Amino acid sequence: MTYEWHDLVGNIGVFCILAAYLLLQLEQLKADQLIYLLLNAAGAALILISLAVSFNLSAFIIEACWLLISLVGLYRYWNRIRINQKETIS
Repeated sequence: MTYEWHDLVGNIGVFCILAAYLLLQLEQLKADQLIYLLLNAAGAALILISLAVSFNLSAFIIEACWLLISLVGLYRYWNRIRINQKETIS
């Protein structure tokens, strides 16, 4: 087995997701914080990049869903910021 660039990219993605989850469990992050959402989205995206080279359907499905869920969270985060800014201005 050789360790290639896509393996490194995927492993960085795994680290991002695991770090986010660990920090959530240690109550260092909250699930609605930007950094938590970004770590999850970046992690899933990096794993998907590695899967583009070495494809696995099951891993692709879970990471695609993980990324979509993270993007929903990011959308809600930015929408909440936008609404709060409008309320502050009014």
